[in-house]
Amino acid sequence: MGYSHSHNHSHNHGDLKGRNLIISILLNIVITVAQVIGGLLSGSLSLLSDALHNFSDVVSLIISYIANRLTKKKASLQKTFGYKRAEILAAFINAATLIIVAVLLIFEAVERFQNPQEIESNLVIWLSLLAIAGNGFSVLLLKKDSDTNMNMKSAYLHLLTDMMASVAVFIGGLLMKYYQLFWVDSVLTLAIAIYLIIVGYDLLKDAFRVLMLFTPETIQVKDIVKDIQDIEAIKNVHHVHIWQLNEEEIHLEAHIDFKEDITLSQFDIILHEVEALVFHNFGINHVNIQPEFGKCEEKDVIVQD
Repeated sequence: MGYSHSHNHSHNHGDLKGRNLIISILLNIVITVAQVIGGLLSGSLSLLSDALHNFSDVVSLIISYIANRLTKKKASLQKTFGYKRAEILAAFINAATLIIVAVLLIFEAVERFQNPQEIESNLVIWLSLLAIAGNGFSVLLLKKDSDTNMNMKSAYLHLLTDMMASVAVFIGGLLMKYYQLFWVDSVLTLAIAIYLIIVGYDLLKDAFRVLMLFTPETIQVKDIVKDIQDIEAIKNVHHVHIWQLNEEEIHLEAHIDFKEDITLSQFDIILHEVEALVFHNFGINHVNIQPEFGKCEEKDVIVQD
């Protein structure tokens, strides 16, 4: 039984997220094609690495868009939760691709550092400016939703890191043009890769926790049990499960042992009190309670089912 269902996002807002993702996809396709051509013509590894990252942006944005569309599908007899976890799965995939791309870039940077090549810096400078403008616009489009949605955050991080990478490539292009420091190309590629691993790991860890049904880090199970057991009619709280279904839903499932053999109507009153307590104190908005009286089974708070 749920106290508060957080499904009040408007249809228009969902459509706006989808539109912003489509615009970002198209921009990144243009940037990727331009950088691949420019990277091959100029011989710049950092430009090609930026193109590879932009291509990963295109893939991640497409995944995010599909996930965003799937979440609108209704639940069914075969899919009782619908596709509520689609965006979490998209965030996990996107974070994993960030790390994979970063590892590939490290290998390429080390190899090029050992064999530096002369690079056509003018192409590098102008194409990096194109990427900065395109990704900067996409970052602004997705910034608001990235604060509240893990899927949008994964797409936003892809674009933000790519914009930063393009800034680094631009600076490298200037250094190569005016100081002939061609080794900077490899150093910048390595720096971009390390940064990708750092931000990718944090997002991967967050998405993994949700997919594995771990208790959200902000919630202390012992505090919840204590607060519920402070209710006069309740003797014991056990068999507790707390998990995050998606960005908007945190679920609590528990067995509650009552001091007396209460009626169903009395249970409803206490249940409403429990729901209000965990919602206001811990942000839990879906509660499922199994009432018990006089049962002799194990009463541990956490039980491996």
